[in-house]
Amino acid sequence: MKLYSLLSLLFLTLTVSAMPNLYDIPLKTIDGEPTTLADYKGKVILVVNVASKCGYTKQYAGLEELYKEMKDEGLVILGFPCNDFLWQEPGSNEDIKAFCTMNFGVTFPLHEKLHVKGKDQHPLYAALTGPDSPFPGKVKWNFGKFLVDREGNVVGRFEPGVKPESDELRSAVIKVIEGD
Repeated sequence: MKLYSLLSLLFLTLTVSAMPNLYDIPLKTIDGEPTTLADYKGKVILVVNVASKCGYTKQYAGLEELYKEMKDEGLVILGFPCNDFLWQEPGSNEDIKAFCTMNFGVTFPLHEKLHVKGKDQHPLYAALTGPDSPFPGKVKWNFGKFLVDREGNVVGRFEPGVKPESDELRSAVIKVIEGD
């Protein structure tokens, strides 16, 4: 029994250590300032690839509402503009920031435009979707969502059609905030 427990612990350690630490991956804010997810250590993070000219763009409103409602409970929503799907995010970082502020009053943090798939895939998305992720597989479209707990573990993935106001997403966020 001791050998089995030791082997299980070793396997778990190797599995957990195979995925890069999300907090260490270099990022840039929408204003070009260097940052990492370590700035949000201890918070529940919802990572979303966003686009301004997508059928799901109206989800910005729901994301902003969710953020305002739960930010004091420890939720942060991070938007990562992406032009990988039918060129639905063609603007510059400045254009994107202005669009989000003017049209949806976005106050949650936005980051510079990046690639969520392909040969230029950003390391954050390589970690979120790679074979060592608990939710591997390519991002299917804009407004895919990854839920990260207070320790930096990916604990949920929601496809683009799952709206921010849906019971599915809201209950998952609440469960992670409450530590269940």
